[in-house]
Amino acid sequence: MAVSRFSTDPFPLDRCHAAWAEALRGIDLAPSEDGAPPRARLLSHRAPRGSEFLLVITDSPALHCLGKTRRDTLLLGFLLSGTARLEDGAALSPRDVLCWPATSGPLLRPEGQCRLLLLRLPRRDPRWGGLGEIIGDDSMPLRAGNPPVLSGLLAAVAEALESGTETMLSTLESALAEIMPAVLGPLTGGSAQHAALRQRILAAIERQLPQPHLNLARFATEEGLSERAVQKLLESEGRSFSQYLRHRRLGRAAEALQDPALAALSVSEIGFRCGFEDPAHFSRAFRQRFGTTPAQHRAQAEPKASPAGPRSRGRPQPGGREQAAPPAALPAAAPRPEGPMHHHLRATPETVHWGYFSRSLAPALTLRSGDTVTVETLTQHASDDAARMIAGDADAEAVFQWTAEYKSVDRRGAGPLDASIYGRGAGEGFGVHILTGPIAVEGARPRDVLEVEILEITPRPSRAPGYEGKSFGSNAAVWWGRHYDELLTGARPREVVTLYEILTCGNRLCAHAAYSFRWTPQRDPFGVLHPTIDYPGVPVDPSTIERNARVLSGVHVPVRPHFGTIGLAPDHPGPLDSVPPSAFGGNIDNWRLGPGTRIFLPVSVLGALLSLGDPHAAQGDGEVSGTAIECSMTGRLRLVLHPRETAGPMLRDLSYPLIETEEHWIVQGFSHPDYLADFGDSAQSEVYKRSSLDAAMKDAFRKARRFLMTAREMSEDEAVSLLSVAVDFGITQVVDGNWGVHAAIPKALFTPPA
Repeated sequence: MAVSRFSTDPFPLDRCHAAWAEALRGIDLAPSEDGAPPRARLLSHRAPRGSEFLLVITDSPALHCLGKTRRDTLLLGFLLSGTARLEDGAALSPRDVLCWPATSGPLLRPEGQCRLLLLRLPRRDPRWGGLGEIIGDDSMPLRAGNPPVLSGLLAAVAEALESGTETMLSTLESALAEIMPAVLGPLTGGSAQHAALRQRILAAIERQLPQPHLNLARFATEEGLSERAVQKLLESEGRSFSQYLRHRRLGRAAEALQDPALAALSVSEIGFRCGFEDPAHFSRAFRQRFGTTPAQHRAQAEPKASPAGPRSRGRPQPGGREQAAPPAALPAAAPRPEGPMHHHLRATPETVHWGYFSRSLAPALTLRSGDTVTVETLTQHASDDAARMIAGDADAEAVFQWTAEYKSVDRRGAGPLDASIYGRGAGEGFGVHILTGPIAVEGARPRDVLEVEILEITPRPSRAPGYEGKSFGSNAAVWWGRHYDELLTGARPREVVTLYEILTCGNRLCAHAAYSFRWTPQRDPFGVLHPTIDYPGVPVDPSTIERNARVLSGVHVPVRPHFGTIGLAPDHPGPLDSVPPSAFGGNIDNWRLGPGTRIFLPVSVLGALLSLGDPHAAQGDGEVSGTAIECSMTGRLRLVLHPRETAGPMLRDLSYPLIETEEHWIVQGFSHPDYLADFGDSAQSEVYKRSSLDAAMKDAFRKARRFLMTAREMSEDEAVSLLSVAVDFGITQVVDGNWGVHAAIPKALFTPPA
């Protein structure tokens, strides 16, 4: 059975609780009846022999066990992230292990969102049977704290569940059966020693199954026990040693025959690996036990696909995160006149943060709902041609300042400040966008919605001698682009930068290519060599490149200005890579979010903390080369807060970025709608490995269906029909770690024709 996945994301707000309760009921759990409707996920897998692996991601106020299988199962819990409390009020911390006899009543009460791994273990399986005596029958859980070996294995189980790796789950299940008695036995004292010894004997038999000449005398000698003691320990199994040995060998063979990792082995080889020297004897014994031949049993297995992940841009592995600072305290509101005000936020080293979002950043500006603000933004690609895009511009020069002794904005990315992973520079380039902000909105609270209206976006003019008043942007065809492994001609691989000038073409703006150059290894002012474009803002030395002015002659690209990255601070500790978009917005890269449009974003932290940047002059759907025309821009915005108590059904239900244009509602889907919740501590590495257009399309469909059912009060059947006949789904981008698909719902569908 494959890993089963459930999420409340596709359901309208008023149906989330019922859907979540139904999903939990299938695994003998129930949510609390109180509290806000949950946003939750469940991953589950049932092993061939009945063990169940469950990953629960929820902010539900409490989880209860229904206790239907009290006599037959044991329950083990492992808190992966977040905090929770037991029924007696005792606090749990990440990596705490608990064991319940299968019980009824409250299991634990999450405090905010948490990720919990549950293992439901069948007592009848000899590998787990002895644990019942170790755990006991008390209704209170046995607390094991944070035993390093066991907690490491359980973390690996959660990772295998998330990746859907069934073979790995089978391997980890066997390892847990051997480790758990040794770890848990000492916690219960002498009364459990018999159970622990029995569990040790069963585990030793499992290890020695492949030895064809194993017998009772030899086994007892190796384990330091008498033959009588071994037989007595096996009495609960109702079999002699030889009968139990044959029973387990056949069980192991049945599992191996359906293991995709062993598909290349012959039936005879699998029998030999399970302790059967004679293929004919193996076949007869197998048929007698299972009523079918080994070959027929193998044919019943479903084929398993091996997922392949994209090239990673983010953290290569979890860990190494710096100590997270607490959320920034919002400044007290200053006295001000009544009515909306206009503000201006320049892009300076004090008002930008480079390559990451963080709830811990102090606001660069605080305003009220209804205020407007002019926000200056800089492109991280301006150093591709500093003579045109930085020189003479005092604020840009200050942000990009980098000498052998000093770098004004040191951190560029969410990686460690000491560049201890790759040595690229502070932040390691795990996140690349220069973001202006954050902007706090007075009174904004979690579950509110912030409306950001884009009133105007204009290119930032150059102030360099000889280029005054002109505007420029850069497009880089880079190693994370979709073309990189598909090059047909010239040097392979290669990265190419094309510089564009923004011109007036009739009554509109267009971009004309000025020149291009192939990236050559650049040494930054600190002495680090960058063979590829692997760290943002590395100054390009003009003497090291060869410019090609004969590029895209006669081609004029229509300018579609927009902010590629616009988002609110997520409720997540530590700096967060600015590249993958998510429920909080971020690097959406949807060109439709231009002047005259609005974006609605769910608030996660006090003050909302809006940041924006990654300004684009033009971009096509897909952004296949890795970047757009990256061009510094200045925008004028209006911010409107929609408190959750007074928001209409559409906004009260919102848990994703929603764009409104003059003609469309645009529902934005991603491969992982909330990758931070999906992957926990591994999120900033795992999201890059597990994106697919299939998953993004499914998410866009689910959100669009939910939008129609909530905002337009349609039935599910009505929504599905309309989505197929009148809604356009398109690829937003395939280069930002968390790939995007959007659904454009025409407003005209709901307007009577003239």
